Amino acid sequence: MHHFRYVGQRLHCEEVDLATLARLHGTPAYVYSAATMADNFTRLVRGLAGLDLRICYACKANSNLAVLRHCANLGTAFDLVSGGELRRVQAAGGNVGASVFAGVGKSEAEIQLGLEAGVYSFHVESEPELDRLNRLAGRLGVRAPVAIRINPDVDAHTHAKITTGRSENKFGIPLQFAAAAYAAAARYPHLRLRGVQMHIGSQLTRVEPFVEAVQKVLPLVRQLQRDHAIEYFSLGGGIGIVYPDALASGNAAWWDAQPEGGRPLTPESYGAALRPLLAPLGLKILLEPGRYLVGNAGVLLTRVEYLKRGAERNFLIVDAGMNDLVRPAMYDAYHEVVPVQRDPARPALTADIVGPVCESGDCFARDRTLPEVGEGELLAFLSAGAYGYAMASRYNTRPLPAEVLVAGARSELIHARDTFESMIAGERIPGFLKG
Repeated sequence: MHHFRYVGQRLHCEEVDLATLARLHGTPAYVYSAATMADNFTRLVRGLAGLDLRICYACKANSNLAVLRHCANLGTAFDLVSGGELRRVQAAGGNVGASVFAGVGKSEAEIQLGLEAGVYSFHVESEPELDRLNRLAGRLGVRAPVAIRINPDVDAHTHAKITTGRSENKFGIPLQFAAAAYAAAARYPHLRLRGVQMHIGSQLTRVEPFVEAVQKVLPLVRQLQRDHAIEYFSLGGGIGIVYPDALASGNAAWWDAQPEGGRPLTPESYGAALRPLLAPLGLKILLEPGRYLVGNAGVLLTRVEYLKRGAERNFLIVDAGMNDLVRPAMYDAYHEVVPVQRDPARPALTADIVGPVCESGDCFARDRTLPEVGEGELLAFLSAGAYGYAMASRYNTRPLPAEVLVAGARSELIHARDTFESMIAGERIPGFLKG
């Protein structure tokens, strides 16, 4: 569920009219619902009731400081994959000491930052990383808490670019080498073996791959409990969301026939399948959701520039581009698109929804049918709260969009739109070109 709905014929985020936000802050603009994030967090905690659970929000999905602070207020720790994300969590007032530092290519500077900040654990991806961690921890006179990321070679049945648990992926240490890696890690004087971690991919819509991966790793987990007294098992993230949305049709089963349809994986079904496997361990269980918490908590508002009618197809040209929301271009991802002001009497229009960027790939949807809209009217790309702004760029010297957070009837700008001056602030023309 999410808190975007029509009130009369006008689309609202919670109690706030989205057309009003577009007038105040311009377009393109991301709008996030605080209540949706809170509901998603609560459902996940309830779905895994009875476990010693810690939710570590994956910052990479949406790292706006206000979003991080809201997650911290809800009770999350954080899953960090860069030194920059660690510093963002610190700036937002989040609990770094309960958070984990992941990533396949941590630099020496990032590891030192994590050690100095006192992160709960480093999720180690390779044997050379163990050596680097030990050396840097020794230099600082501390012991680095670690968990080795295990690659269980499980097909997550998700997009090839976001699967991470197969043997051909760059992530983690193969399961068959894991016991030896832990034995080697135990010999380092400046490491403390705290847990074990896995993560098989993103946007999973079936529980079976999670179950398969846990079952494959469980024998190792039990061995590590005996041999090294580990205290936690991290399952990673990956719970998917349903990008097609019943909002467009009012039919709760409407998404069944859509491109990324199929019955969604819920926190309840996830918990029901995994609790019986995890509870007997008696370990702390870490989850690292990103998209699940924020994906359907955000929309991207955009304004129609032109309706261009062609001989064979129509093009609805909007002011948002692939630099603002890259998922359709990068992953062939589906986002439902709805009018902010709907009119049931309007005829249907079938068109390609495209942006102004000078790339043929700057296309959000092909042959999409929606009520006819024209110049100046507003559209909303749904389920854009994850990997939207976080992956945005200034390509074509286009300013990064604004971000707005809504809580009930209140709204606040949480990231101002780029200005031209801010875009070029770090650039310099060298003196030898000025003569």
